[in-house]
Amino acid sequence: MGLAAIMLAGTLWIASAGAEVPVATSGPAVALDLAGKTVDPLAMAAGKPLVLIFVRTDCPISNRYAPTIQALGQKYSNTAVIMLVYPDKSETPQNIRKHLHEYGYKATALRDSQHALVKLGKVEVTPEAAVFNANGELIYHGRIDNWYKEFGRARSAPTTHELEDAIQSALNSQHPAPASVSGIGCYISDLQ
Repeated sequence: MGLAAIMLAGTLWIASAGAEVPVATSGPAVALDLAGKTVDPLAMAAGKPLVLIFVRTDCPISNRYAPTIQALGQKYSNTAVIMLVYPDKSETPQNIRKHLHEYGYKATALRDSQHALVKLGKVEVTPEAAVFNANGELIYHGRIDNWYKEFGRARSAPTTHELEDAIQSALNSQHPAPASVSGIGCYISDLQ
């Protein structure tokens, strides 16, 4: 009996025993880099916390967060892996490169047209983030901070910083509280 069959049999046995089990995936959650190469961000993190920040080139709220995202990238460049994820299925590598240049991003950019990372990170809008600890466990997903009260209405400055708190928690081998806060921004289309 192959490993996959043993794992499936074990999953079915646990499920039939009434226990909740995570849904098994067929492999790592992957996306494409801008050259079209398949990338597994969790493997690239290599024992460091991984921060996926979901953005769109045409989302005004995502674009307003560029300075905040850049500052977080600089602050944690030696201790965590921070990547931008573009989930729009129609986004081209050329447009993403232009966006990176226009907003001064230095982070690695990934295309997630199949929404594997969107599902893994449990995000729904841009900008939102997913933070994984050094073991690859999702410990936070949601907004960057509370700058926006609702779409089109922002505070003069944020008063909470959920993403940075989550990164700090990951670095300290802890879980942040809260573990999820809904974001305000542009909905990611075609979520199922």
